[in-house]
Amino acid sequence: MRKPTHSFRGAALGVVAAAVGVVAVAGTGPALAHAPSAQGQAQAQARGEAQVAVPLRTPGHLVPRELPPHPSSDWYASDVTKGLPETPPFCVEKTFPSAGATHRTFWTEYDTGASQIVVRTGTVDAARKLAAAAEKKIRNCAADWERQFPEGTASWRDYGALTAEDGAHVYGVHTSYPDSEPGIHLFGVGRDGRTVTVVTWGEMGGYDQAPLADFKRTATTAVVKLYHP
Repeated sequence: MRKPTHSFRGAALGVVAAAVGVVAVAGTGPALAHAPSAQGQAQAQARGEAQVAVPLRTPGHLVPRELPPHPSSDWYASDVTKGLPETPPFCVEKTFPSAGATHRTFWTEYDTGASQIVVRTGTVDAARKLAAAAEKKIRNCAADWERQFPEGTASWRDYGALTAEDGAHVYGVHTSYPDSEPGIHLFGVGRDGRTVTVVTWGEMGGYDQAPLADFKRTATTAVVKLYHP
């Protein structure tokens, strides 16, 4: 059977290699950590590729200082870029439309990465449905991952709603695969009017290592920075 193919450690190496070349959320080795793998690849892409200009009234995005503090590294960020990341964040693949979307990816000098996708939809109802679809994908993510990698184990936690604009919710997903580093991932999904955002954070480790309180502040800030006419 196919094993997960990327790891946080490999992602960190990929980020360093990309940084040497020029300038997003973690790959080599048989590991489970799809979210970090996506992070590392996106970081490298964000550094190496030309950025697509974003429209003047693009909703506000997070900046590095608004992410959960890392104990040993600063956070770095790509430009805000039109469309979706070439490698989508773990758990929310094939969830968001590219039309009306912008994104930014973040990385550290170690294995921790993050990303933010913002989608401005045509109507409030469409935004409501998009946010609900993203939350459903995250709630089902652990079970979907175990079906894809039956030798591994995965679980998820509902960390509850946040008071931010028209609502936000935080989740955690943990994945583990034999002979590979475990991965812990946090997700914040929120909406302001017809604009939806998802913020992801991931690194090697377990639930105990997740900076939950700081991530909740990050997710709240992300939603507050959105706007709608």
